Amino acid sequence: MSDIPRVLVTGATGYVGGRLAPRLLEAGYRVRVLARDPRRLQGCPWLGQVEVAQGDIFDPASLSAALAGVDVAYYLVHSMLGGASFHQRDLVAARRFGHAAKAAGVGRIIYLGGLGDPTADLSAHLRSRQQTGQALREAGVPVTEFRAAIIVGAGSVSFEMIRYLTERLPVMICPRWTYTRVQPIAIRDVLDYLVAAIAVPASAGQIIEIGGADILTYGDMMQGYARARGLRRWLVPVPVLSPRLSSYWVHWVTPIPAQIARPLIDGLRNEVIVRTPLAKTLFPAIHPLDYQTAIDQALAQLRSGEVETMWSDALVTSQGDIPPVELSTREGMIVERRQRRVAASASEVFRTFTGLGGRRGWLYANWLWELRGALDRLIGGVGLRRGRRHPDEVRVGDAVDFWRVERVEPDRLLRLRAEMKVPGDAWLQFEVAPAAPGRTLLRQSAYFAPKGLPGLLYWYALYPVHRVIFSGLIQRVARRAEARHRQRVKGAAVQKRLTTA
Repeated sequence: MSDIPRVLVTGATGYVGGRLAPRLLEAGYRVRVLARDPRRLQGCPWLGQVEVAQGDIFDPASLSAALAGVDVAYYLVHSMLGGASFHQRDLVAARRFGHAAKAAGVGRIIYLGGLGDPTADLSAHLRSRQQTGQALREAGVPVTEFRAAIIVGAGSVSFEMIRYLTERLPVMICPRWTYTRVQPIAIRDVLDYLVAAIAVPASAGQIIEIGGADILTYGDMMQGYARARGLRRWLVPVPVLSPRLSSYWVHWVTPIPAQIARPLIDGLRNEVIVRTPLAKTLFPAIHPLDYQTAIDQALAQLRSGEVETMWSDALVTSQGDIPPVELSTREGMIVERRQRRVAASASEVFRTFTGLGGRRGWLYANWLWELRGALDRLIGGVGLRRGRRHPDEVRVGDAVDFWRVERVEPDRLLRLRAEMKVPGDAWLQFEVAPAAPGRTLLRQSAYFAPKGLPGLLYWYALYPVHRVIFSGLIQRVARRAEARHRQRVKGAAVQKRLTTA
């Protein structure tokens, strides 16, 4: 038997669990993840390094199998919706998990709950988070319960609400909850606490309040985000605006639906700050970040396109059902994705899109690309004059007309970052992956992170033109790659005939 602890992560398809699993692997633990639908883990770079247990916390048989041989279990399952039915369902799930863990001989459960003074009049959502911790303890397995307030990280639901409200509204009407004190914490610090708890036996059986270095109001957090983005925002207080009305407001301004926004906003009427020093005592090596640094790190992830997980992570599309066009909003970015199967090898498709630009042009509606370059030069941008270093080869840092090569993975991926003048940040990315025998899946994605209202107006004003250009572009890339493939096959046949003659 190995002395390395085996750890089970529930909620691995969620925001925190999806980031925790690779951190546990880095720390040297054996990791098993529980998922109702393992297909939702497709695309996770760490998937091949973990055990995957298919099951449901409401299914005793699958839960017992998932917990067998586990030393420590992370319970990261909790409904984001409000309402008594969801609350009762959470409690039932937690009790079942606790009893199954006890029967399987699990040494400890680690749970991430909600911060708030339990003696206060907590919102139903915050009260539910704390009662879930108590339900886990009922079976007698030692529980380490961390309690956190707003988690700051690209993709977290609270941070995305701040992002969208601040980006889209130069003047914001602010109800009372905007001025309640909170202690936000960076996702990096949350993960540090969760991982470190395994190696700190004294944390077993403890309720540990964790928070960042700053105590702020929600209004302070929005202004902090605005400073990081170079935006000016005005907050106008109003005496009353109920959580229900606020949730509808959030529903229309952000991608967060009202049924998720309402319990979150209702919880913001409670002051949620750390009241005990236990986290510092048990984990002296962890020094939580201040809010502005946490914001900077989240925005850096957004700019690099390296966001690991987000609150609304959806099912991965199987190759048997490929939508030709998909327009969505993720991590504060507008994403326009097109994909199609190409009758050519991945290397042939890769060579086609890495040869775009310069003297070769952009294959489709090249005059529109030239017009965009001329307009960019007119307002002081780089335009199309830079061309490219080499007609076929690309490397990170190369200029390709008004793009900069940001990432290259041979025969797999090319990411270009826009350097033309736009009210926001933009990328164009091409990816290839094997599909059916003799075919390659080509995926073309345009990403745009708008800067404030001008950025949104820019995107939607030009979307009809972009739709035509990008649709034509992926078609021409596919056709050029298929022509390259046919030429190669024909050349090989000729060579074979000459060799055998």
